[in-house]
Amino acid sequence: MLLFILYSALVGLAILSLWLYLQNPYILNDLSYCITSLNVAMKLNKIGKQKPFYSILDCFLEKVAKQPQKTFVLFEGTSFTYSQADKTSNRVARALQKHGQLKEGDTVALLLENEPNFLWLWLALAKLGCTASLLNNNIRSKSLLHCFSCCDAKVLVAGAELRGAVEEVLPTLKEQGIRVFIMSERCDVEGIESLSDKIQQASDEPLSPQLRANINLKSPALYIYTSGTTGLPKAAIINHHRLWMATFLQSIAGVRANDIIYIYLPLYHSAGFLMGLCGAIEKGITIALRRKFSTSQFWNDCRKYNVTVVQYIGEIMRYLCSAPKSHTDKDHKVRIAMGNGIRPDTWSDFLDRFGDIRICECYGATEGSLGFVNYIGKIGAIGKEHFLHKMAYSYALIRYDTEKEEPVRNSKGFCIEVPRGETGLLVAKISANSPFHGYAKNKQQTEKKKLYDVFVKGDSYFNSGDLLRMDSEGFIYFQDRIGDTYRWKGENVATTEVADHLIMMDWIEEANVYGVKVPGHEGRIGMAALKLKENMDFDGKVIHQHVKMYLPSYARPRFIRIQDDLMVTGTFKQMKTKLAEEGFNPAVIRDTLFFLEDSKGYVPMTQEIFNSITEGRLRL
Repeated sequence: MLLFILYSALVGLAILSLWLYLQNPYILNDLSYCITSLNVAMKLNKIGKQKPFYSILDCFLEKVAKQPQKTFVLFEGTSFTYSQADKTSNRVARALQKHGQLKEGDTVALLLENEPNFLWLWLALAKLGCTASLLNNNIRSKSLLHCFSCCDAKVLVAGAELRGAVEEVLPTLKEQGIRVFIMSERCDVEGIESLSDKIQQASDEPLSPQLRANINLKSPALYIYTSGTTGLPKAAIINHHRLWMATFLQSIAGVRANDIIYIYLPLYHSAGFLMGLCGAIEKGITIALRRKFSTSQFWNDCRKYNVTVVQYIGEIMRYLCSAPKSHTDKDHKVRIAMGNGIRPDTWSDFLDRFGDIRICECYGATEGSLGFVNYIGKIGAIGKEHFLHKMAYSYALIRYDTEKEEPVRNSKGFCIEVPRGETGLLVAKISANSPFHGYAKNKQQTEKKKLYDVFVKGDSYFNSGDLLRMDSEGFIYFQDRIGDTYRWKGENVATTEVADHLIMMDWIEEANVYGVKVPGHEGRIGMAALKLKENMDFDGKVIHQHVKMYLPSYARPRFIRIQDDLMVTGTFKQMKTKLAEEGFNPAVIRDTLFFLEDSKGYVPMTQEIFNSITEGRLRL
């Protein structure tokens, strides 16, 4: 009888398991994600209650005590242990404290490339209770001064190789009374002080925790700047709570304490700094640091440093897949790649070519509090909705009018949530649990990211600016950015979709699609900036047949612009605004232009064609 009951129970359990699997084939993945997320939530809760406040710096110091001789950073043939990093940052902190007169609450702007000095400076500032403003090392002149003024920094520290960029704006900095230091042993420029010599002379004794005694979860930890794809960069305020949240992505991705992470993405951006560097500190792992991304050296570096975890963003994966094939393509130890922006076709190609690597695609904004993770690994999805998301955050995909560039509202003035399978604008409710701190000294742009009276009178939501789609299983797919999607002939056109079809042509290396205004026409018409592969020529007839086969008439680019290199930000995001403003006038644009004539295909764009269009004689 007992055996019969036991047997029946096992059969019942098997049937229940089968039923649950048929209802949700991802149930085990969901459960694993749930456990990890709950662990993260408990850690955050503990950090929030801990007295004195436990910062990511304290986490670093804890790792120094536990594993002083473990390698912290590998860089250009040199290695630094956790202990060495601690002592060096102590010297940096004392030098800045003495010569920069820094105190708790001050802000210091850092203008450096990816190098160990970047890490020592940030650790030093954290030990002094200061906030670091991470300046994009590619910006110059007006943009550099704009970013500097956003954060009210009293000191600027720059890398030796960026001295020229500092000298360009030095007169303005001197007028504002800004102290300027450069990472060199001497400097003969009036108004710029050397710092390396002062660091060497300083003591490496630990600094008192009292120097940062008033720091808490809500205190600003960093200023990280948006990419500036649609104008001047904005300084997103990253507090310590937001910083901690980002570090735990590595736990969700499955990073272990014995891993080695390869960081080549710029440390001035959230991916490299928060998810990469700070995540590595939380895990206590080793960082292989590189100044800039290199397609040809990527896998060589992975082999050289025994890298097991890599990051990616934007077009990086496609660059790797476009490189010449090698018999060593699968000769590496990389098991995890985490990041965002990989296209479905590249995703498949990457796995086929480079082996069984877990790709952890995630989604989130630097200034936003909501994110998604594709913990399943389903190709093409940026994340998966989980019941814990709905419990912790209030968000929705709402209907959006791309022509009016505003959400669609019903007769009562409220926004309309789209059903699954339809594209909508992602919005997240602003609350105590999900705050939006906005941009430093920029109330206008901060307000621009807010939507009011979304579902009830008086509510406020963060406008992500992203159009997403959720399928019946809860997988979320990126469709486009607001402003990237344009409307032509009464139809919405997703620029990423058009670009994906264009790069299917084996002679096109990159495609940047955008809409341009045409006099006398509503909306915007499609235009594409293309970069051709080396030693390849543009074939107007072939590409015409291609777009006719794959794209509806309203989505086919009417104008094509050939460029040697497409304009991208430091994090490989394509820049569209300037191209859209330049339009398609051959008298203004020096690049080769083509126009789509329905009967002939793409033909060279002439001034006569341009005049016919603008004067209304040639209807599009």
